[in-house]
Order: sequence, then C-alpha cells, then structure tokens
Amino acid sequence: MNKRRGYATLAALTSVVALVSGAIYIGVGAAQGRADVRTAVPAPAVWVGTWSAAPAKAAPAVGGHAGRSVRNVVHTSIGGTAARITLSNLLGEQPLKIAQVSLAVRAGHGPAAVPGTLRRVTFRGAGAVTVAAGGHRVSDPVVLGIPYDGDLLVTVATTSPGGQVTVHPQARQNSYVAAGDRTQDAGADAYTRRTGAWQHLTAVDVLTRDARGAVVAIGDSITDGVTSTSDANRRWPDVVADRLNRHGKDHYGVLNQGISGNRLLTDGRGPSTLARFDRDVLAQAGVRTVIVAIGINDLLRGTDTGADRITAGYAELARQAHARGLRVIGATLMPCAGHRRCTPALNAVREKVNAAIRTGRIFDSVVDFDRALRDPYAPDRLRPAYDSGDHLHPSDAGYARMARTVDPARL
Repeated sequence: MNKRRGYATLAALTSVVALVSGAIYIGVGAAQGRADVRTAVPAPAVWVGTWSAAPAKAAPAVGGHAGRSVRNVVHTSIGGTAARITLSNLLGEQPLKIAQVSLAVRAGHGPAAVPGTLRRVTFRGAGAVTVAAGGHRVSDPVVLGIPYDGDLLVTVATTSPGGQVTVHPQARQNSYVAAGDRTQDAGADAYTRRTGAWQHLTAVDVLTRDARGAVVAIGDSITDGVTSTSDANRRWPDVVADRLNRHGKDHYGVLNQGISGNRLLTDGRGPSTLARFDRDVLAQAGVRTVIVAIGINDLLRGTDTGADRITAGYAELARQAHARGLRVIGATLMPCAGHRRCTPALNAVREKVNAAIRTGRIFDSVVDFDRALRDPYAPDRLRPAYDSGDHLHPSDAGYARMARTVDPARL
C-alpha cells in the first residue's frame, strides 16, 4: 500500500502533520484527543558569519574600474545550506555600480570553480545593484552547499567609471582579476591578474543548524596575520576555527576583523577599534563571543598613551559587548623587544596593561598570548621559534601557538 494513501485511510484514527523541513512530526490520537510530539524539535536554521574582512582602506580598483571582474577568494570557518554576502562601499567616493555577482565553491588552488557550484547572486531579485558611497548591501540568500574549512569564490563585476573603492589590503590571500564581466565563467582562463587585496566584499554568512554562533576576533596586524604564509590560512583565528570545528562537538563561525596598523584609541590605519566596534563586531551575524587583541600600536605609535587610557578603552569595549549579551575575552599584549619602536619605557607600560588584563576585572576571561609566546630567558622578547623576524609579529608557529592558547571551553 502507498504510505500516503495508507495515512489517509487511517484518518479516522490518526492524523499526521509533517513539516517539509523534518522539524516536527505530530500525531493526534482520536481516543486521547490530544497532541503527542513524536520527535524532538531540532534547532532552527539561523544566519551565522563564516568569513569576514574589515573595511580597511580606500584604494584604486585593481584592474581598473569599469568593465572588470574581481574574483575574491575567501576561506570558510563553518558550512551551511545557503549563503549571503555583504558588499561595501564604505570608503568609496561615489556610488559603486555592480553589473553582476556570482558565488561558487573553489576548485583546487586557482580561480576555477567546482563544476555545478556557480550561482548568480541577486539583491532584492536583481543581478545589478548600486551601492551608495559610505553604504553597503546584503545579498539575497543563495542556495548552495557551503563547505566547512573550504574556499569560496565571490566574483564582482563593476561598471563604475572611477574613484576609490573599499578594500582590505593585507589579505594574505591571492584573489584574481579578469577583463569584462566574467562572473559566470567557472573556468580560470580569463583571470590573468592577481591581487593581494579583497575588494568590495566584507562578509559571508551561512544558513546553518549546526553552529552555536560566531566568535569575532578584533585586532591589528597580528590578528590580520600579516606575516603568516600567504594562501595557507595560518592566521591565528584560522587555526582557532580549525580547532573548534574539526575536533569540537560545538561548531562556531570564526570571523577575523583585524586591520593592520589599527589602534584601540586613535584613528589611523582604519578607524580606531572603539569607533568600529559596533560595525565590525556587534553587527556580525550570530556573534556570541568577541576576542579583543588590540593595543600594541597605541604604544608603538602613540605619544601620550598610558596604561590607564588603554584599560579604560578595553572597559568601554566590554561594556558595549555586554550590553548586547556577548562574552568578552581579552588578550594580553605580546613582547616586542628588538623591534625598532619598542623601548624599555614602552615595555613597562605594556606590562602594566597586561597586569590589569590578568586581574579579570575588565574581561570575562583572559587569553594570555604574552606568556604563551615570550622567551622564558628574555621575557620582553618573543621566543625565537615564534618570531617572524621583525620581533613584533609571530611566525606561522607563533600564530599556531596563539590559537592553542585559546580555550574552546571559555568561548
């Protein structure tokens, strides 16, 4: 007997309601005259960030402005059943005119897409969109299986005549540029030029039932990963994502909002962390926890920055995060002796800042990058194996050590 017809035949005894999603099955018995929940209700699908890059700089578009396609390569932390993207013209001087956008899963290590994964991206149903100067646009959902720990291709074809565009220059990831609108090309042949910056794209979110939320790391060049191996995803937030999602039972999106040269208190290389915190942390999809790893540039480039001013800045970040119900983890500032700007007086302030962080009065929890990476024989310096060579930024081994210092249980 056909199952559906069988259910109809037994309607006098039992009616069955089944949601297409498989979320709820309810049987109603005629004798009892009541609802009986037969299976557990799984968590609903929600939007959670899988990748991000903070708008960092206004620059001329690589490959010209009108009539070119930028194929941004981005690395996911978590997967899902659909995706949406955010395009930014925050730092642009005039409206950004976009002819078409596509999304695909990357094949191999070049600009080619996995066959069958190329999707057209729309904005309120339209392929073309104009992003106002200073603004951003979030796409419609794109139904596509998004992999964990995989690469996506987000290709943007523009028709803008000129001016500055919004980029993230220290990507440590090669993306690709082609002449003309090549958004629907799954192959690599048209993409003859490379760029080390992400253009226009600032976020990718996924629709998922598996992730508990997102962890956002906000910081400077150390979080940006400027000395990590290019095209290898060895920044410390990347390694944290690997640890959480490969070995843990609870999955989290991990978002990197580092800007090289960024400072906590003062604008310079991008707006200060205090100024951009709402946009770059609090507004991220599914954010649950923030890791604050900022402050060394305030000491290296500041003229009157004392420990009290930095810790007051930390307290304000924590206040804003707590007002949104977020957990805040503070990172100690790592050693810098040997760097040309790192003086004994600066190091003394750094140690005062770290002592304040370790008291536990500012943040909900502490990740002690200083103790994890310092040389036990010269505590004001990085351990040689963890030093990239400039005595400020870690090596790949140093970034991995930072990630191992983050306790998943405290997220």
